[in-house]
Amino acid sequence: MDLECSRDDLMYEQYRMDSKNTHDMNLIDSYFGDMQKLSEELAKQLWMVIQRSLVTVRRDPTLLVSVVRIIEREEKIDRRMLDRKKQTGFIPPGRPKKWKEIMFNVLDRTVITRIEGTQADTRESDKMWLVRHLEIIRKYVLDDLLVAKNLMDQCFPPHYEIFKRLLCMYHKALSLRMQDLASEDLEANEIVSLLTWVLNTYKSEEMMGNLELAPELEVNFLQPLLSQDVVNELLSTYMSTLTYNITGWLRKALETDKKDWLKENEPEADQDGYYQTTLPAIVFQMFEQNLQVATQISEDLKIKVLHLCLQQMSSFLNRYKEEAHLYKEEHLRNRQYHPCYVQYMVAIINNCQTFKESIISLKKKYLPPMMEEMLISSHACIDAVLDDIAKEGCSSLLDEVFIDLEPHLSELMTKKWLGASNAVDTICVTVEDYFNDFARIKKPCKKKMTVECHRRVVMEYIKAIMLKRITFKNAEERKEGAERMNREAKQFRFLFKKLAAGSGEDTEGLCDVIEAIAEVFKLTDPSLLYLEISTLVSKHPDIRDDHIAALLTMRGDASREMKQTIIETLDKGPSQPNPNYVPLFKEIIVPTLTVPKLLK
Repeated sequence: MDLECSRDDLMYEQYRMDSKNTHDMNLIDSYFGDMQKLSEELAKQLWMVIQRSLVTVRRDPTLLVSVVRIIEREEKIDRRMLDRKKQTGFIPPGRPKKWKEIMFNVLDRTVITRIEGTQADTRESDKMWLVRHLEIIRKYVLDDLLVAKNLMDQCFPPHYEIFKRLLCMYHKALSLRMQDLASEDLEANEIVSLLTWVLNTYKSEEMMGNLELAPELEVNFLQPLLSQDVVNELLSTYMSTLTYNITGWLRKALETDKKDWLKENEPEADQDGYYQTTLPAIVFQMFEQNLQVATQISEDLKIKVLHLCLQQMSSFLNRYKEEAHLYKEEHLRNRQYHPCYVQYMVAIINNCQTFKESIISLKKKYLPPMMEEMLISSHACIDAVLDDIAKEGCSSLLDEVFIDLEPHLSELMTKKWLGASNAVDTICVTVEDYFNDFARIKKPCKKKMTVECHRRVVMEYIKAIMLKRITFKNAEERKEGAERMNREAKQFRFLFKKLAAGSGEDTEGLCDVIEAIAEVFKLTDPSLLYLEISTLVSKHPDIRDDHIAALLTMRGDASREMKQTIIETLDKGPSQPNPNYVPLFKEIIVPTLTVPKLLK
């Protein structure tokens, strides 16, 4: 450096004496020619130390201090030479060296190279390549900045603001690297990893928010690593991929569940003994995993994913409903083909309740209370479909019961029934046997099934009366038939009271209609028929003329005129229907004999 100063002084003196004498100037420059090479060689050595400064400062901080001093001295000479140039117009060759600027450029390139060099794997070699890459970056950057703050800062003059400058370099290099990664064809899980790192990890205590970096580093003042447009594009790609994946996962889950329906083994039971399949658990485990992932990224994404899950759930349940219906249809075509049909249909019904509970749980966990109204409509649609599936499932199980009851129901109100039939005994035993399996149905649906089964049994009993399979020949037969009807009403009442035990449902009144009809048959004085039938009609306002005509026909002793008089009188009477009355006769069709014929 002394040689360089000597050269510069000589050239300056020559310039002062004769600024146009280039020959002497070149002569001086030539004489000191090797000195320029020495300066360049020194610079190379300096930049090598600067490139390794984060390592050097730990092992030999004095070396780094020496390098910085050399650079700072050259900076002072640069300033002096520039000041002299303003005054005289002269500046020696190679000035200004701008070694401070070059030093920062070297540091900048070093930081970029260090960030880029952290990718050790590719997707082909390791599916977790991006997670590993980002973790290495996190560790390296945090370590480097801690070294810069705690050690390097002491080796540089305060006005260099070395920590602040390095922080900007790392932030810029990271932003470039994140943009490069974002531009790649990332898979859904990789988008999650990248966004989680960019939006959360970067400013967390695990990295820039580390307490040791404060107060010099204020994370709130850091600019985003990725622009909002890039983030939105990544989120859009992620949501599209997630939609596709969820659709596929749900389809596969349903196909697996359908295969179980054909098994010869009963489905699993939960801790309370209710039949179930693994479908709800599989579906909601998948939803839960994706919501946990979304939560790591942002609150907004979490809400979007929850909304997506509910949308997909709605579509999925429509397919579930179709498959359950097809399952029923296939079974009805060949009742031997599905050995555990009843048990799996019970499981399907129970799954509906599990789905409902799981949706409520999911919303409670991931949806802020103030946002619940957003998803009310989608939740209501889901509940409606689940109710339909459960309702059809219960109905199909009752159909199964009544298919087996059909031959015994056909025996009601026949000569055999009037003699020594055990049809109702068999009906009660069969219903109770089925309800042993139905005990595996969860309470809300089981309660409804019990009521509906009771109603259908009573309706079938009344239908048997309306079919006019028998006409009582005399008072003795009417008495015998009425007494049998009363006994059988008590049997039904006892059975369904037993089945409804603990449900809090009062179903005893359903059998009252059988006893009321029995009273019509039992009556010995035909002149009182109008009063008895009017009482029946007042309790059951949906009784039609053809029902009354059929009852009177089965009784066997009412003349055509009496039938007509009773019907006409009842038609003129006031009607005050009970608002709580559930229609019973409305669905009962009397065989296609016209009322005039019934009146004969």
